[in-house]
Amino acid sequence: MELPEMKIIARVHSDFASKFGVPRQSGLVEELESTLVFEPEYRNPDALRGLEGFSHLWLIWVFDQAIRPDWSPTVRPPRLGGNARMGVFATRSPFRPNPIGLSCVRLLGMGRQSGVGTVLRLGGADLMDGTPILDVKPYVPYADSHPEAAGGFTGGDGGATLAVEFPPDLLERVPPEKQAALRGVLARDPRPSYQQDPSRVYGLEFAGLNVRFTVEGKSLVVRAIEQKKTLEGTPRGCFLQKIW
Repeated sequence: MELPEMKIIARVHSDFASKFGVPRQSGLVEELESTLVFEPEYRNPDALRGLEGFSHLWLIWVFDQAIRPDWSPTVRPPRLGGNARMGVFATRSPFRPNPIGLSCVRLLGMGRQSGVGTVLRLGGADLMDGTPILDVKPYVPYADSHPEAAGGFTGGDGGATLAVEFPPDLLERVPPEKQAALRGVLARDPRPSYQQDPSRVYGLEFAGLNVRFTVEGKSLVVRAIEQKKTLEGTPRGCFLQKIW
């Protein structure tokens, strides 16, 4: 039996222009806000009838920046320092036979916007700007919540691991509504697990800014904040600011 073709129904607009710094799981940085905009074919408001009664959603999406022609049965999870191999189906690695992701996000609000129809305002998403969405499903607590579930080799709760030192003069360059989210992203250590050089300066693109920082031990220090420009000279992240 031939399978139906998967269709992109929407795209997420977030503050992450690149993969570096995106939280490793959804919900780790609750302060992050993003917007889901449906493709023209799926902007019928009837398709969202009743969704406002749910607090959380499941997003099924595509790892469009990690598509490869082949796959490996084992991968190196960052949680294990990138040194141990686990079966791909025991991980959430993007490098899979089918590059599909699953994220649980908060539904902060929904409303109609000129030119794009009804959009969804999301909290805690772990998605790059422009990520293609295949489906949206409501989170149902009685079926989806399992507090007793075992976490396998992942352990822990994914909480903050670094103390963030943010000089006041640099923090002033970050829009007030983005400051808590940026702190949360930095506190969860966006570096690859195998990079531990305290002299290395990292650059994170976030909300139209280039955030430069260093890490020594358990302390992250922000060193510079620069405005990031697109090719057209417009800061990234303006879409979010315009429609909300």
